[in-house]
Amino acid sequence: MSQQQLGRGPLRTDADSEPPPPSGPRPARFVRWLGGFGCAAAGYAVFQSLVGVLPDSIDGQSARYAIAAVSGLGTALAAWLAAALLRSRSGENTPVGTGRVIAAAPPLSGPGPFPELFSATYAALAEHVSVVDDPDAGRLTGWPHSLGESAQSRPTPVGTAYGLHSTLDLGMPDGRLSTGDLVETLWRLRLPDGGWSARSQGTVARPEVTALVLGALARAGADPARLAAEVSHCTSGFTLELDRTGRELTHVVTTVLRGLLRAAPHADVLPLLRDSLVDGAITDPRRQHRRCWGYRLAPVHGQPSPLHTALAVVALDRAARVLGESGNARAAREDGIRWLLACPDAPHHSCLDLSNLREEVRRPRPDDPSRHEVLNVRHFTASWVARSLLTPGARDIAREDGLEEEWRERVNGAATAVWAAQTDGVWTWVRDDTGELRRPVWMTYQGLSALRAHAVWMYQPPG
Repeated sequence: MSQQQLGRGPLRTDADSEPPPPSGPRPARFVRWLGGFGCAAAGYAVFQSLVGVLPDSIDGQSARYAIAAVSGLGTALAAWLAAALLRSRSGENTPVGTGRVIAAAPPLSGPGPFPELFSATYAALAEHVSVVDDPDAGRLTGWPHSLGESAQSRPTPVGTAYGLHSTLDLGMPDGRLSTGDLVETLWRLRLPDGGWSARSQGTVARPEVTALVLGALARAGADPARLAAEVSHCTSGFTLELDRTGRELTHVVTTVLRGLLRAAPHADVLPLLRDSLVDGAITDPRRQHRRCWGYRLAPVHGQPSPLHTALAVVALDRAARVLGESGNARAAREDGIRWLLACPDAPHHSCLDLSNLREEVRRPRPDDPSRHEVLNVRHFTASWVARSLLTPGARDIAREDGLEEEWRERVNGAATAVWAAQTDGVWTWVRDDTGELRRPVWMTYQGLSALRAHAVWMYQPPG
């Protein structure tokens, strides 16, 4: 994808590079006049003049000609250099810097790709929204796990929460989708004992799903009192004693941290989760012993993972803005960014660091601890890498280390990979085992938010 498509900046036209009118200072006009004769002509004129005016006292005819020739060559060289300097100065107003594209089209020739992408995404969400009259919960308006499931598929907490996030990102251009209906549906999908769970997790609330839903509700302006009650329920069950599996998984801890930072920014559990995330970092000797993250925060951590490192960087960046930041937390976050910038693979739109991942969250079933509840979690790695490198501190670190070019290459590579995974504003996941194409709502939200962040970061206003 071109830099223009990525929203790197406004187009600049050839008209912007026209030299200024000939009304500059007098020396510039003189040099232009002299240059009009050509450098060689100017040099020859000086040669002829000196031959005629040099005094006869100079010994020998050859000496007079030598002095005249050297002077003529010097004049020709000076005229050429002056003309080159003026050409360079006249082009100073049109530098082709990083993030600029020279194009022959006028500056306002038409919109970039994002209005069309956003319209297509909104149209797909509106087309595939599911409205079901549930005998117990009442009318439900939202989405199942993926777009394109049966028209009567029951909305799920995960699909509806990500759909709500997406519609908020898109700005709700019309009334085909109602924020109020989506919010009410999420409340109606709440489990009898409080909280929410994924479709495959049964009737026990899980903190990562509950935090996801609470974050979407808070963003949509849900009642703070109702949110506070659910936050309390979520945090009380998210302890090492009650949910050791969740507290030891990078994906679960970062998801809970992000959701509660939106829904309950003053919750007592947030500093504890942040510190747990920092303490769970590992070092990678292959990348200058930088701190990074694997899929687990406790032994055995697993191999260093670009996906889980990106998750940790995003969560720690948001926590720093809300809670402040200790020296150790800042060092871990910055090491994670430097670790991502040290990706040795290329090209950066298809490097190994952007490989999608799948992991399982296995918890003992509450009704039968000898058996396990299994949640398959798929990760859109390119979107998380892009979002982590577009955090406010990432570019500052790259500038401080003299790695701005590497930063830009990796950000643009991740954004290119994100763009390539969508068709008509909808992102597609290829199932590993069957080759079946699915269109999960969470993937569309993550792709949309990553490209939106990239466009905002890279935009440069005219002038």
